[in-house]
Amino acid sequence: MKKTVLRSALLAAFSFSNLALAVPAVALPSLMQEAEELARLPGGGWLTLDKHGLHLFDPASKEQDRIAVRAKQLDTRIDGNKVLAVFLEADTQRPLPVSVDVQAGKLVKLAPFPIPTFSVEASCLYRDAQQLAHLFLIGKDGQAEQWVMQGEQRSLVRKLALPPHAKHCRVDDGAQRLLVSEANMGVWAYDAESEGMGKREVVALRKPYGQLDGGAGALAVLPGGVAVLDGKAEKLHLFAHQESQWTAMSPQAVALNVRKGDSQLALNGNSLMLRGKNGWQARPLKWAGQAETQPAVAIIAPQAQTEPMARQGDAADDPAIWLSSNPANARILGTNKKQGLLVYDLQGKQTQLLEVGRLNNVDVRQNISLGGSKVDLAVATQRDDNSMMLFTINASGDVAEAGRFPTGLKSIYGMCLYQPASGGVQAFINDKDGTFQQYSIGLEGNKFSATRLRSFKVATQPEGCVADDANARLFLGEETRGIWTTSADAAKPDALTMVLPVGTQLKADVEGMAIYRQPGAKANTGYLIVSSQGDSSYVVLDAQAPYKVRGRFKVGFNLPAGIDGTSETDGLDVTSANLGGAYAQGMLVIQDGYKRLPDGPQNFKYVAWGDVAKALKLE
Repeated sequence: MKKTVLRSALLAAFSFSNLALAVPAVALPSLMQEAEELARLPGGGWLTLDKHGLHLFDPASKEQDRIAVRAKQLDTRIDGNKVLAVFLEADTQRPLPVSVDVQAGKLVKLAPFPIPTFSVEASCLYRDAQQLAHLFLIGKDGQAEQWVMQGEQRSLVRKLALPPHAKHCRVDDGAQRLLVSEANMGVWAYDAESEGMGKREVVALRKPYGQLDGGAGALAVLPGGVAVLDGKAEKLHLFAHQESQWTAMSPQAVALNVRKGDSQLALNGNSLMLRGKNGWQARPLKWAGQAETQPAVAIIAPQAQTEPMARQGDAADDPAIWLSSNPANARILGTNKKQGLLVYDLQGKQTQLLEVGRLNNVDVRQNISLGGSKVDLAVATQRDDNSMMLFTINASGDVAEAGRFPTGLKSIYGMCLYQPASGGVQAFINDKDGTFQQYSIGLEGNKFSATRLRSFKVATQPEGCVADDANARLFLGEETRGIWTTSADAAKPDALTMVLPVGTQLKADVEGMAIYRQPGAKANTGYLIVSSQGDSSYVVLDAQAPYKVRGRFKVGFNLPAGIDGTSETDGLDVTSANLGGAYAQGMLVIQDGYKRLPDGPQNFKYVAWGDVAKALKLE
């Protein structure tokens, strides 16, 4: 269907002729007319907020319970017969959560949030894909915070910069979209998910830039859209979100006769509730929009995280795992693109820092036969001089620089190691222009060497790669196109074969990748884990043809441990070794592009492979 035809169909479906505002207003019970804000409850009851407090009414309009308080900014989330309500105490502006037991007719105060450090003008709730309740607080000057609650715990997730003079906000949970009404300008849409950089969209603007008279007022989330009162509270506007853009419908006069900013909107089934000078009115609403939802994906909580980088911004990039004879002494090597190589223990504590310049990718191989001895090596790409750097790792897990080799590349980028069955170790190095170089690493006496074996090229920018030692295969990621495989044996090259293209399961950019294979398992087993950076997820597929996709997952909050999720991941690594405790089936280490809970420099998250296997029903 052509876009013009589709958009015409959308306009018909969402037409304001279907919004029957011309019919007489439906009156509410008189004792509710004094409410400044209200919310419909399961079973037909009401929750209202007025100058005397929070009131709970049954379907017959009989008051069942109340909390005496001067308050404002009511918002709710329904979970069966339980309802979470949050409002602001007017004097202190402290957010106060309340559990509403609809069946028992009781209001139960929950642990409050801390008193905000700025003057709050708007607040709204959000329930994320983990079913965690979040609260947005927005100040008059644009300061804003996102908090999350679990049990008695109240944790700051992140700080935001939002429009000044915002008096109203609401969140569309299914679309994970925060809607903010800027009084003198219009309505903006933001990502409600805290992970990632986020984005902002214009929903509607004031005249002459858009259709709103005097800016924007109260909001109400509709399935697949939003209802907005203009700043003068004289017209009601509906906006549908379709095809990744906002479509405006013809506005209708509502003549609420209120002072600017004093109007309120609430959704009640197939009616819009509008509060004006003469109290609340219910206007029947016919709306053909469909609620937006995000694709279902398993969410796994991390077990631990490393200490944050010593540099702000995009610093952390790629991890690698080194195993000790004592599993508890394993080490995680992580690159800092602004500083060098860092080493962490299994608790995430930094044990070493090697300030060797701008390292990008790193990989580790152990028990390598070189020069008549056994060595453990890490190799990394160095972006300052486009070299390949070698590091030795001793039995205690101490890392030391051992060599630096020029590559002749112009923009060195990613790399991975390959340990052939015949012995030794080799390195694949790539350039942003798509060039791959394969090197054999040698050792004579105490001096390492690097000999180039071959070169090949992909069409566009690569980065992540991993070698399957058991099958002599190389998997590589072309960031905007997908995952390829080719022979890792330089003496037996073959053509690149597409494993998984960018599409519904894998979102560009294609980044870090690693192979999980259980100890002692056959070579025709194992899983390839890939960072799907475009949607901050991780794809797990068979590491052998036909490369069946086994599932996708994301990393979410571990609130009891104070650990946030992951987003926009560059590098990752995995081991199947039993590292004890939660890591009995192995560990996955993931770079986190945005540190939250609270905001901070980037770091790496530790995920138990057993949790991944359980979530995706892996063997």
